[in-house]
Amino acid sequence: MRIGLLTGGGDCPGLNAVIRSVTKSLINLCGAEVIGIEDGFLGLIERRVRPLDWRAVGGILATGGTILGTSNSATPFAWQGQDVSPAVMAYAAELGLDGLVVIGGDGTMTIAERMGRLGLPVVGVPKTIDNDIEGTERSFGFDTAVATVTEALERVQTTGQSHGRVMIVETMGRYAGWIALEAGVAGAADIILIPEAEYDIETVAGVCRERESRQRFTVICIAEGAKPVGGTWTVDRRIETSPDPIRLGGVAHALRAQLQPHLHSEVRATVLGHVQRGGSPTPFDRVLATLYGHHAAHLVRDQQWGQMVTLQGGQLGSIPLNHVAGRNRLVTPTHPLWVCAREIGVSFGELSRP
Repeated sequence: MRIGLLTGGGDCPGLNAVIRSVTKSLINLCGAEVIGIEDGFLGLIERRVRPLDWRAVGGILATGGTILGTSNSATPFAWQGQDVSPAVMAYAAELGLDGLVVIGGDGTMTIAERMGRLGLPVVGVPKTIDNDIEGTERSFGFDTAVATVTEALERVQTTGQSHGRVMIVETMGRYAGWIALEAGVAGAADIILIPEAEYDIETVAGVCRERESRQRFTVICIAEGAKPVGGTWTVDRRIETSPDPIRLGGVAHALRAQLQPHLHSEVRATVLGHVQRGGSPTPFDRVLATLYGHHAAHLVRDQQWGQMVTLQGGQLGSIPLNHVAGRNRLVTPTHPLWVCAREIGVSFGELSRP
């Protein structure tokens, strides 16, 4: 058996742990030969691969990023304005691939599902710090990102306390608020603004004013996809060659400009950006990534193609890729953490609570 392995989309803590786990499991379970594909689907387009054996994946468990490289703008179906998927399929056949393990987010899974329909057997492993992949309650990389944001919130709080300021911290997450919600609770944010609940600037300002007279400082955790009532996303730039061309960013600065005229306190904004995606994965993410890679190897061995590894109710399983492609998992108002945050006094900037 010869199996290809690639990492697609943005980098993420825990990718190397999956590469290691898939490779070692496939070698042990069925004596497979594993072929690493460089820079995601771009490696299949540009014909760049390398062998992965026991030695190649040694010592990488705690290393951030991906030893294979990745790309978030390479799709065989629209590469430089052309559909090069027939050439990619021909190259996969030339390599003698019996299947492909694809590690990535919803965009990568969408491409993988289309490749599967063309006849390339595929298994997916969910990867994103955003935790927004349909069908799985936890993606590796998320825990590490939450830990990074939580530490940032704790650090800006001491500055806020010392100077009597409103401190805004912007997280990643795209159109889902999982990072901001979990890190906001863990980091004791007073206000958490997420895409799933449009915020009212007067409501946010009111909370800040009340805290000015009582505790002098306010900490706000805002997801990059948050938007005001009747408003739209804050777009940093567009990358037209990417499957998802919109790059969100800068909402913390927009909120600072909106808030400052309403307050006596000075308002400061911090955009964490890519620091959330880098560095060594937490122990939780190392274990989760290892379990995901091992389960993906079992799916390959059992020829359960067209599936993505999932975690539901604490149990590993799988879901058809066509149930994942083109979908996002968002925070719901009834999620226990959202309910808990409200009931311990965290504001979500809403005009009225459901």
